[in-house]
Amino acid sequence: MKPSRTKKLFGTDGVRGIANQEPMTSEMAMKLGRAAAYLFKNKAGRHRIVIGKDTRLSGYMIESALTAGICSMGVDVLLVGPFPTPGIAFLTRSLRADAGVVISASHNPFQDNGIKFFSREGLKLPDEMEHEMEDLIFTGKIDAIRPTAGEIGKAFRVDDAEGRYIEFVKNSLPKGLKLEGLTVVVDCAHGAVYKVAPTILRELDAKVIVLGDKPDGMNINLNCGSTHPEVIQKAVREHRANIGIAHDGDADRAIFADEKGDPVNGDQVMAALAVSMKRSRRLHKNTLVTTVMSNMGLDRAMKAAGVRVVKTAVGDRYVLERMIKDGYNFGGEQSGHLIFLDYNTTGDGLITAVQVLALMKTTGKPLSELAGAMTILPQVLVNVRVKERQDLSTISKVKQHMERLEKKLDGSGRLLVRYSGTEPLVRIMIEGEREPEIRKWADDLARTIRDSIGARE
Repeated sequence: MKPSRTKKLFGTDGVRGIANQEPMTSEMAMKLGRAAAYLFKNKAGRHRIVIGKDTRLSGYMIESALTAGICSMGVDVLLVGPFPTPGIAFLTRSLRADAGVVISASHNPFQDNGIKFFSREGLKLPDEMEHEMEDLIFTGKIDAIRPTAGEIGKAFRVDDAEGRYIEFVKNSLPKGLKLEGLTVVVDCAHGAVYKVAPTILRELDAKVIVLGDKPDGMNINLNCGSTHPEVIQKAVREHRANIGIAHDGDADRAIFADEKGDPVNGDQVMAALAVSMKRSRRLHKNTLVTTVMSNMGLDRAMKAAGVRVVKTAVGDRYVLERMIKDGYNFGGEQSGHLIFLDYNTTGDGLITAVQVLALMKTTGKPLSELAGAMTILPQVLVNVRVKERQDLSTISKVKQHMERLEKKLDGSGRLLVRYSGTEPLVRIMIEGEREPEIRKWADDLARTIRDSIGARE
């Protein structure tokens, strides 16, 4: 039977949607668990898959269904409860499990949820393996595989998971370095790191002001965390802190506020760290890997510092794939997903935070000065909600509008138009020398796209 491609579950970062609606139902979660267990059960003996989640109410439902699906295929489950995504990547390797699963919708509101998988190496699955899982589900290939009796899997609770990950993150700092003298505001987004992030910072001797550490299942990312940087900006000013750190719901990223309360994004952090790593000969091949969304100011700063920039499609998985393929060890996204391959195999907001704090401590420089490693070119982002995805190059009005803008921007800016990997949106990004001008251009293009495709009601 020819593999089906008509029903696609996986987006750019796993399966995601509104909890208890397709595809994020308990029935689909069970099928995904069965498919994952089948694919990762490729040698003799007992097999184990780690499952972690963020703090969403629906996490209990999906966790139970995944567990049932995995156990039904004769694979054991290791449950760790609320746990950051990068921690699951680490634990999968540390516990020598066959795979890891994270139940999270990252920065999305609580009514959404998602499922993403890691290989035994702690790496996100390649597209080909995700397609295999879809084929197993939609063709019914695994429906008749039913282990019985003693071959059915069991579920276990891992009691020391938090302690393992806390020590792992702390060990990414230079030996003997502590953070005494630094006052840190950390916003946990009422998410997966509401316990571990404050613990790590306190054990490294920082003075910590904690926000967003009281999850109730429905307040994850609600007016807090990385999508609301104004919270840490205000808190930094109020407490006269040295830095503010904001995580998203699953803590695979971090964004910052400097000691003045001004925002510092992923591009600025990458610029500062890449320059430092090059000077200390820790930046492999003197190369930084980032995506097409990174600001042109980062390109200019890295060229001046003698650092080569390699760009990929949007998504930290594509950054990671390029890093592994070509032997680079540092990369990330403007959104704060930074990957330090010397330490972890995925974006890790906690390791990002301690690396920034370490740079502040070792250089004696405030974050505002470190962030000055690059000058940000004005950038405007506009989202257009659409009814359906159409190839924009086949819509004459949209194509002509984009061509006119590219001519205007030639040499002084750039235009990037793409579909979101997780939502029915067209994302427009324009960079240029004058913000009012490029904002008008972005709004005009958005109107053309909206008129041509039509906004979703």
